[in-house]
Amino acid sequence: MMTKTALLATTAAVLLAIGASAQAAAVAPVPTGPASQAPLDDAAQKGVLVFTPDFFAANRPNTAQDMVARVPGFTIQDGAGTRGFEGAVGNVLINGNRPASKNDTASNVLARIPADRVERIELIRGGAPGVDMQGFSVVANVMLKKGVNHQQIATWNAALFDGGHDVYGGSYQFTATNGDTSWGVTLSDGISTSDSNGPGRSTRQDGTGKLIRDEAYLDDGYGGSRSIRGNWSGPLLGGKLEATARLGREDWNEWTQLTSASTFRRSAYNDKENTGELGLTYARPLAPKWALETRLIHSVEDFESIETGDDSLNGKASAQQRFVAEGDESESIFRALLRHDFSAALTLEAGAEGAYNMLDVTQAYSVGGVGVPLPSASVKVEELRGEAFTKATWRVNPKLTLEGGLRLEKSTIKQSGDADHEKSFFYAKPRFLATWTPGSGSQVRVRFERELGQLDFDDFAASSDLDDGNVYGGNVELKPEQRWITEVGYERRFWGEGIVAVTYRHDEIIGVIDRLPLPGGLTAVGNIGDGTLDRLSLNIVVPTDKFGIKGGRLTFKNDWNETHVKDPTTGRDRPITQVRPTQANFGFEQDIASWKTQWGVNWLPLLGQKTYDVDQVSGWRGSAYYEAFAEYKPTPTLAIRAQLNLWDDFTIRRTVFANRGPNRTVAFVEDRVINPRTFVTLRVRKTF
Repeated sequence: MMTKTALLATTAAVLLAIGASAQAAAVAPVPTGPASQAPLDDAAQKGVLVFTPDFFAANRPNTAQDMVARVPGFTIQDGAGTRGFEGAVGNVLINGNRPASKNDTASNVLARIPADRVERIELIRGGAPGVDMQGFSVVANVMLKKGVNHQQIATWNAALFDGGHDVYGGSYQFTATNGDTSWGVTLSDGISTSDSNGPGRSTRQDGTGKLIRDEAYLDDGYGGSRSIRGNWSGPLLGGKLEATARLGREDWNEWTQLTSASTFRRSAYNDKENTGELGLTYARPLAPKWALETRLIHSVEDFESIETGDDSLNGKASAQQRFVAEGDESESIFRALLRHDFSAALTLEAGAEGAYNMLDVTQAYSVGGVGVPLPSASVKVEELRGEAFTKATWRVNPKLTLEGGLRLEKSTIKQSGDADHEKSFFYAKPRFLATWTPGSGSQVRVRFERELGQLDFDDFAASSDLDDGNVYGGNVELKPEQRWITEVGYERRFWGEGIVAVTYRHDEIIGVIDRLPLPGGLTAVGNIGDGTLDRLSLNIVVPTDKFGIKGGRLTFKNDWNETHVKDPTTGRDRPITQVRPTQANFGFEQDIASWKTQWGVNWLPLLGQKTYDVDQVSGWRGSAYYEAFAEYKPTPTLAIRAQLNLWDDFTIRRTVFANRGPNRTVAFVEDRVINPRTFVTLRVRKTF
């Protein structure tokens, strides 16, 4: 029987063999028809690029997700899944509309659509009349064919770790289409993993540099989900109704262990959630050039989590730390939008959205079985929010499109339980976007917008991170983070699939949400003052056909971030917590038509981020992260994919301070050097 180590080695050898053979295979004849040609420009809407199925022929796609993932210069974003609908959904449309539920992500919807149902994919850059961009500069609109179609897709997948916990999953989905009506059901057994777990060493030095701890380190994290989802769409009362419903159960387990000849430390975290959601979208024309769209979304969740921390010295155990949380949360949204097309060039939209959000949580922290009081340990948080909005999109001429809009938001957040508190907020959120397309290959976009951050209701209640010895109190004074955003971008397309896109963005942030001190030596998440973000984004795709490597693409993308905010403890300027300064990604992919195979490699030379807490600063840093994949499609209905992930340089540094204030002294510095486990992910997908 093949061991996991042998399987990992074999997979690596296969991937390397494909790479070594790619140059030889590249000279074999490959199709040079539409798949190698540039996308078409929509004659009526300059700047909207149209990709027909022929463009993706060399990729042999099984689903619409396979096709959208290959649109040059486009990356699927599933949205944040945060409160409200505006700004929380992704950048993919299906027949001009977003999914009926914001939690039914674009990736999931696309994976349920057979590739042969796709009529075309429109890449809308900068906006178009009648298209709700939802704050994105670029969206993909997948237009589907009508007709009669029945399809089933069975998927098996696994993540196999060298020395870690393996996880297995799969799914089955059935879809049926008959003209304008379609329905389907999906059964899923999903998997969750972490790519930074593994063995290592943890050392701790005091403020003078003296070694006070030297321990072996080991951790792991894994989870899964089981769910059933149903979808239906079809004509109703002169319009179209789309409906989706889901029931699911998720779990996550992780633990960290540090040992030496005299010490033993272990922290563990287990979380279980039961979830349900219902989404309805109804759209219909009201009169010539008038249309109405309404949405109703309701989601519920109950959860239970337990975190423990154990510590012993010379065989004598210290009192166990234990943090328990259980509760319920829900969200209900109703949204209505009225659209009027004054002409083919001018569209006006107006509407309103109402939402109710709730979190009811009870938490308890104990040391050795003795309860320790926490601020806002048991609390119910409710938000009632209303928003009115209007937007106009004007295609001045085939080269210039202007979009302007205004959203007015009024919300009230009420807390009860350990903390009784109520606050109301009002915000005006203007938006302006200008898109200039001098030719099919070039585009300039300018955006100015005020965005309102999405509050995480969990920050109103207490929480813990016992691995680092942290217990956080809740914060009743939390306010939404505001951002005034100025953004300018340039995009140049060439050689069919080639693209160079560069974007500069500057944010003036009011009320940065970060870590702040509480009385009694506790910490909470809160607004620490104003700050800034400057981001330079670069995305490059270079087809390699002209260099003699048929069907290949060299890729590079990165965001360079620089942030500034005043630390509430020291009063000094520092970066904002958990914003990565850089994470460059170099890649190469190739379609080898004669082998019915795609393969590729990605290299991330440097990645990492820091968290600036009141009593400590922690950060992780990684380098030389590699992933390589190969996907073999022997028939149009079968796809076999393997991916190898490996990296050997992952470090965590935690600097803990002995006191608070502008002149903090170092209590100790802890360094963890971890060798993340090499792992292989496998997927077999069969369509029938």
